[in-house]
Amino acid sequence: MTARLADIAAQAGVSEATVSRVLNGKPGVAAATRESVLAALDVLGYERPVRLRRRSAGLVGLITPELDNPIFPALAQVIGQALTRQGYTPVLATQTPGGSTEDELTEMLVDRGVAGIIFVSGLHADTTADMQRYDQLRAQGVPYVLVDGFSPKVQAPFISPDDRAAMQLAVTHLVSLGHTEIGLALGPKRFVPVQRKIEGFVRTMQDRLGLTPEDIEERFVQHSLYTLEGGQAAASALMDRQCTAIVCASDMMALGAIRAARQRGLEVPDDISVVGFDDSPLIAFTDPPLTTIRKPVPAMGQAAVRTLLEEIGGTPAPHSEFVFMPELVVRGSTASGPRAKTPPKVGENAARNRPGDDRA
Repeated sequence: MTARLADIAAQAGVSEATVSRVLNGKPGVAAATRESVLAALDVLGYERPVRLRRRSAGLVGLITPELDNPIFPALAQVIGQALTRQGYTPVLATQTPGGSTEDELTEMLVDRGVAGIIFVSGLHADTTADMQRYDQLRAQGVPYVLVDGFSPKVQAPFISPDDRAAMQLAVTHLVSLGHTEIGLALGPKRFVPVQRKIEGFVRTMQDRLGLTPEDIEERFVQHSLYTLEGGQAAASALMDRQCTAIVCASDMMALGAIRAARQRGLEVPDDISVVGFDDSPLIAFTDPPLTTIRKPVPAMGQAAVRTLLEEIGGTPAPHSEFVFMPELVVRGSTASGPRAKTPPKVGENAARNRPGDDRA
């Protein structure tokens, strides 16, 4: 106990006696000092005494798709931390294949008296889904915010990345490397983020390479599933059409594209370049490190929480969409296209293949 008091005192910059007074709920300690000691407890991983725990301002539901894709746990962590800092308790509800539906999870959260709900990549992103479910939730007096996807039929605030701009960044990067046969691997067309990515891809390919929209969609767009296997299947189809670079709508799909290339004996990026989307945790450490479009997860998560808490506080957000700009992160999975490469000079191959040279 003495060692623990010493650690907390050092972290908070106060005496052990002060720490003892705070932990025992004794008076005579300034509010700022008391908060410093409690913060030190949190930082060091000690559990607060029951009488000192912050009372929850309420529960907030967070409904996400499956957690196999690491971008969803990353977003959930940002949202959960932001809610906790504001005194709310996050309740994570995850959809799994064959498990509870979004409607069932919503009903469960409402029954438990949540103050509000944040939906991530839910049915609001599906253009074929019935949007009346959200009107019914609003009629029950439950505030909510919708992340990743937009519907003009739902009177609520939306938080989205700029999917069109993301594709512009990816295609422009690949064209600058000399690629002209660029494929796009993405999910089912009924989803709003997919439609927006196609719009951005087609527009940029048209502007940069002078192709017609019809030709671009027919030759260079391939729909599949947002999984590693889906990316592998889509990439195989695009490689059959002689694509030398592939833009994927998720990092998981991009890993599948790399697998497909290697099954054909191709090297990434020497023979084919691959770009992902999300910049999921650990994706910088793949082989090769993945060039990707970084989704602004921290900014989006914090905005979702801030917007929801304003609604909970009685200040309804307008029916609008807050759009966040993504960022191109260039790593080792993209390189010059075949037409941009020049034959090596005499002796250059031997020099390039010396042990210890970095091929990335």
